[in-house]
Amino acid sequence: MVITSLEAQVASDKWEVLQRAYGSGTDALPPAIVETFLAQSATDPTVWRIMTVWRSRDALDDYRQSVETPEGVLMFRAAGAEPTLSIFDVHVHAQSHT
Repeated sequence: MVITSLEAQVASDKWEVLQRAYGSGTDALPPAIVETFLAQSATDPTVWRIMTVWRSRDALDDYRQSVETPEGVLMFRAAGAEPTLSIFDVHVHAQSHT
């Protein structure tokens, strides 16, 4: 499992644009994606992240090779922001069973 994080500062007048772009861009997720989140910083509301859980590093790499520009990058660009990408390999995973 791999998690990607796209992060950018988004001007307050573009927050709704980002949320709409995310909503429409996640209508049909590729099979390589387990789940994805759009999050806003609690301490600096101009900082937004799209965090995505991928089935594997191979699945992420295959997706990135299949598109000219990843969908998440396009979402931020629609809101006038250029995101930075971080990739994390998941070594241990736990979830609630309630």
